[in-house]
Amino acid sequence: MNHLPQAWGRPRDDVYGAYDSSYLQSSGPNQHTQQPIVTGTSVIGVKFKDGVVVAADNLASYGSLARFTDVHRLRAFNSTTVIGTGGDVSDMQYLDRLLNSLDVREHYSSTGHNLNAKNLHTYLSKVLYKRRSDFNPLWNQILVAGLDGEGKPFLSSADLLGTTFSAPTLATGFGAHLAQPILRRIVPDEAAVENISQDQAIAAVKECMKVLFYRDARSLDKYSIAVVTKEGGVDLKEDEKLEGQSWAFAEGIRGYGTQVN
Repeated sequence: MNHLPQAWGRPRDDVYGAYDSSYLQSSGPNQHTQQPIVTGTSVIGVKFKDGVVVAADNLASYGSLARFTDVHRLRAFNSTTVIGTGGDVSDMQYLDRLLNSLDVREHYSSTGHNLNAKNLHTYLSKVLYKRRSDFNPLWNQILVAGLDGEGKPFLSSADLLGTTFSAPTLATGFGAHLAQPILRRIVPDEAAVENISQDQAIAAVKECMKVLFYRDARSLDKYSIAVVTKEGGVDLKEDEKLEGQSWAFAEGIRGYGTQVN
């Protein structure tokens, strides 16, 4: 007797004969993803004088359900780059496989040239634009953080349309509304990057992760954070926990629920 899942609910071949699938449609139109299903929320990044800090929480939500709490959305690529991905998790896994194959080719390459953060950002933006042109987009927004070919801090984004953008501070998802104002107070422009230390950048990112946990219903208090510097390479820490949480501000919130006055 066939106990495989694909045979469940079918009549037994040894009793009723082989299953006749001739009436089933063997071909049909191509079907593409119409909307993201399991998603990750914000990724935030900020440059400082010696490198870049990037962070993302570990939650993947199935609609409004906080379904998976151990999804790591930061990926280190060689010793100069971290890639943070928001949006659909299955498309993120597809991009991860692409990057794995690219990493293997790089290791076996005899040219002596290593891909830096700027190279990877260009590659990923072309992948996203190609999929968008095929009307089958990858439902992601990506932050690429690290060092460029000259060893300078690099931070740039690419979205499902293949649109790219660079700035000293970047955030995806809700972070674009809630974290960016905090980061821009500290690093308003490229000139300010030279005055920001690594400790200041890390403290700002941690504060943003705390605000996002307070205000974003699709976020989590467990997160991953990575620091990329020329001297230390990629320092990626996963399963970090928010510290110093305080919900005292909730008592003063008015305007919805039972507190309308």
